[in-house]
Amino acid sequence: MPDTDLNGKNSLPGTKRIEALADGIFAIAMTLLVLNLSFPLVESSPQSLLKMLSGQVADFLSYGLSFILLAIFWIMHHQQFHYIQSTDSKHLWINIFILMFVALVPFSTSIIGDYGVNMIADVFFSSNILIIGFLFLINWVYATGKCRLVSLDLDRQIIVRTVWRISVIPIVSLLAIIVSLFSPFGSVWLFILIPIIQFLKPFRYS
Repeated sequence: MPDTDLNGKNSLPGTKRIEALADGIFAIAMTLLVLNLSFPLVESSPQSLLKMLSGQVADFLSYGLSFILLAIFWIMHHQQFHYIQSTDSKHLWINIFILMFVALVPFSTSIIGDYGVNMIADVFFSSNILIIGFLFLINWVYATGKCRLVSLDLDRQIIVRTVWRISVIPIVSLLAIIVSLFSPFGSVWLFILIPIIQFLKPFRYS
């Protein structure tokens, strides 16, 4: 049901259905990541099982990295919609594309798990994260531009700080893509910089 636009504009739909859809897709994507962890049958001895598990370290690490990245995206989505109070058709499609690439993360994670030392695998994963970060930036800029979908009294500092916080993701993604062209091994682990940088005071929410 349409909500009253706080900016005195025409009545626009609320955001509850977007948030519900996003929660569902994030939950599914984060759950599907664990399916990338597959193990061959081995002897029941502790030594054989330990050897098999140690051979899956790269898969465990890629699972952990992607889970953390998805968690960051979900938190970012939640924080944006704390301020975004209504939506329109353009905003809906921006969010649909965000969720489309979020749903792709388990697939791109499986690629780096299987072909982690391959440049194409790293570029594909990094591009996936780059697109999500860029779309989040578009989502926020569109919603806050001319206070289109947010309250007129939203603090300018919050808008700017959120832009900087989101921008960390595409910047790190571009850096990972560049590094993968010269040294594919381990370039995706540059994404660990995202939570570290966002924890710094200039990028944190109050």
